[in-house]
Parts: sequence; C-alpha cells; structure tokens
Amino acid sequence: MPQPIQVAVVGAGSFGRNHLRVYREMESLHPELLHLDALVEPDAARRSELAAQYNIPAFASVSDLLSTNLGAPGPSPLGTRVTAASVCVPTLHHAAVAQQLLLAGIDVLIEKPFAATLAEADHILALARQHKRIVQIGHLERFNPAVTALAARITRPMFFEAHRLSIFTPRSLDIDVVLDLMIHDLDIVLALTRSAVTEVRAVGLPVLSPKVDIANVRLEFASGCVANFTASRVSTELVRKLRLFQPHQYLSLDFARQDLLSIDVDPALLAAIQSGVLATKDIPAGLKGTGFSPSVSPTRYPGASAPEGATTHPSAGLSLQQVEVPHGEPLRLELENFLNAVRTRTAPRVTGDDGRAALALALEINDRIAAHAQRAGLA
Repeated sequence: MPQPIQVAVVGAGSFGRNHLRVYREMESLHPELLHLDALVEPDAARRSELAAQYNIPAFASVSDLLSTNLGAPGPSPLGTRVTAASVCVPTLHHAAVAQQLLLAGIDVLIEKPFAATLAEADHILALARQHKRIVQIGHLERFNPAVTALAARITRPMFFEAHRLSIFTPRSLDIDVVLDLMIHDLDIVLALTRSAVTEVRAVGLPVLSPKVDIANVRLEFASGCVANFTASRVSTELVRKLRLFQPHQYLSLDFARQDLLSIDVDPALLAAIQSGVLATKDIPAGLKGTGFSPSVSPTRYPGASAPEGATTHPSAGLSLQQVEVPHGEPLRLELENFLNAVRTRTAPRVTGDDGRAALALALEINDRIAAHAQRAGLA
C-alpha cells in the first residue's frame, strides 16, 4: 500500500497558515493519503506558536529542514521524509526556496506569482524538468467551483470584464496590485481564451504604498477577443467578479459567492430570425446580426419559451439561469489537485508553464504602466 505523502509548509504568513489548516483538515479525514510533517518559518515566535498548535517539527530555514535528513532517502530522525511542500514565502524568495526543495527531490506548490522575474521562473522550470519534479503554481481562483462551471460553458469568448477590488491592508506590499490581485484574472482569461495576446494597454497608480495600488488594463487576443481588467487594493468595498460575453450568451461570475449566472438568447428567437419568420426590420439597427431584439414580444415568434430552470428576463428573447455550482473551498481543491499530481506523477491543473505565462503577462503590463506614467509625467 502506498505511503502517505509527507508534506511541509514553508512560510507561515497568512497564506502559509491557511495551507497548514487545510493540510491538517485533509490529514484528519484521509491519514492514509497525507501527513502534515513539518513547518519552516524564520520568525521564532510564529514558528513556536504554530509548531505547538499543529504538533509538528518546525525549522527556521529550509536548510535546517533538509539537514535533519528529511530531504534525504530513508528514515529520518523524525521518522519520515518530506516529499512535497507548499512554498508560501514572499515572492522575492520563491525561486531560492523552490530551488533548495527541488534539488532535494521535493515536489513543490509555489504560491502566486510564480517568481519575481521570468529568469527565476525559467530556472525553476529547468530544475523541475531535470529532477523530474512536480511544480504547481498557486493560482487559487482556477479551483473556484464557479470558474470550473464557467470553463465548461466556454464556446467562443469574445469579451471579458474583470473587477477585483480589495480594501487596503499591509499584506503583500512587496509586490504591486497587478502581481498581487490582477494576476488571478489574467491567469483565468489566458486559460479560457487559449489565444496569444496581441495588444496590451495599461495604466496604474500608487495610492497608499510605493507600488502601483490600482490598475486598469485592456488586452486584445489573436482570436479577436478583448478583455478589460480593473484591480485595486485601495477600494472601499470587496469585489471579485468576472463577466464573459460570447455569441448568444452572457455569463456573470462572482468569485466570493461562487455564483454563476447565465443569460442566453432563446433558441426559438434565433430560429425565427434565421428562418425569416422574424424580419430583420424588427431588430434595432445596433443589434442586427446579434440574434437579439428587445422590442420583440415572445409571443411574436413560434416556439418562444424559457429554457427549463430559467427565469424571465426583462428583455424578450433572453432567459436568465442561475447555474448550479457545487460549492467548495478553492484552497482545499487546489491542494487536493497538487497531492494527486504528486501521487500519480501527472501534470497539475495549473502547471509551471501556466504560472510563467501569467507572470510574463503581468510583467509586460507593469512595463506598460511604467511607460504610461512616464508619458504622463508621473514617473
């Protein structure tokens, strides 16, 4: 019978604490699958507190962890060997920590963003290939059940609008708002469009920190899709929403509520237009070719009805449906995916290459923001 995967968490800030919590919850339910084995945290008070709370060995550095023989084959003084780790340290240290772990033969989940630079990300990817190790990047929102439901409904995405707004906190001020918040939505849109970015326009401003705290970005893709992103960590409210438009359908996603709303054109209306039963003169000029007319009563075309489970939309010919989404904690789903990849030696949902692509785009956006600031005399 396979041995449980021995897991360590490196870094016990807000992200690391959540990794510890979820690993322990998973361990309590499935001790045959994993064991929370060690913690690495340089802050002595925090290290002592969490070592006692979780009853696990705690180390001041990765070097201390590895020197205790946890990273070497065979039994260790602690009676186990770490084979997988969550890297939850500040972004600046991602590459150095991941390198130590990979060289010791340990699979890693690295919190987003992947690294501070593309060169660092490429170095980690090369090490992973060389040592045949799993590298997963912690783009948590990919595991949001509403995102999973949205991905299943993608046909031909043509327009995205993303808003990710947070109230100011001193967390993650080592990076700007693009790498801190917007990168979640960049990763999701890259995954859903699967098309190359052809144009980037961006503006951003520092407000309460030395780095950019609010940014607006417009992307255009080779497919013709356009995406607008707004991210702020100086908002007066919490907003996590993504809207998608594709032919004959509009999808609205709320990350926090894990809700997905679908607004569809009634198939009977489309059929009536395509068959000529409904004349194009009945359609407002601005909506011709879209298959939709808000001026048309449902009784004016044959077979008009709302899809099962849908509610009436104020505009005739549209139906509104709340998509059934089985709720779940994204972090737990992410860690389950990571452990499955470790166990089966298969690619995780968010690969190192995915993380690199999101990082590359975020860094390009930051370059455009800097260029705009210089043109505007703000630099």
